[in-house]
Amino acid sequence: MSTKCLVSCFFFFQSLLILGQTPEKISYQATIVNADNTLLSKTRIAMKIAILQNSLSGTSVYEEVHSPVTSSNGTVSLEIGGGSPIRGSFSEIVWSKGPYFIETSVDINGGSSYKLQGASQLLSVPYALHAKTAERIADDGNYVLKAKPISFTTSRNANTEDVGNIIECTADATLTIINNFVDMKIGDVINIEAHNGAKLIVETADQVELNYAKNGNAIFESTLENVRFGLLRKIDVNAYIISGQ
Repeated sequence: MSTKCLVSCFFFFQSLLILGQTPEKISYQATIVNADNTLLSKTRIAMKIAILQNSLSGTSVYEEVHSPVTSSNGTVSLEIGGGSPIRGSFSEIVWSKGPYFIETSVDINGGSSYKLQGASQLLSVPYALHAKTAERIADDGNYVLKAKPISFTTSRNANTEDVGNIIECTADATLTIINNFVDMKIGDVINIEAHNGAKLIVETADQVELNYAKNGNAIFESTLENVRFGLLRKIDVNAYIISGQ
């Protein structure tokens, strides 16, 4: 019996959560359906997850297998980084050397005759993982931290130190992007994280655009033992794009 896997919308928009207690895992959810679009429910299947570097046909830097049981609505939930590794080490992936793509293969009979279901780009790099591997990145022979976590518990304006680093919000607070924030150049980024039930609001001044709306805002609201994350990127003098909220 042939099958197909509805992966991309569930993975990229619902399930990119770095677990607070086990930060080297990414939650992943997919819905498995048969070729006739009926749900494959309450069935033990086998899934192989591969992380490809640079392109859809790029080098596989990590592979693991899982044997989840689909729910009554055909859903499977698993943690990438928590399966049985068959290639590479998840903790050794250097996320700064992307882009990376997630490739999914499935055997609905629970064996090892995997059928490729597709691959999609990991659009939002897991920045908590990036920070963890950053200490291994060499610069002129010296190991340096490329993305420094900055504690954020009190509302304030964005400043020079934030650029290129990680806003690590552990209590409800607001980060404001002021008019003509010249310390952040076009193309520069700020990584955003809200931890363990904290809510981080990113807002802009009256004359500053966020996602093409003046005086816009974005909300990153985490749940207990989870992290919400995103990326703030400057695209013009007073214009920013934010993803992940």
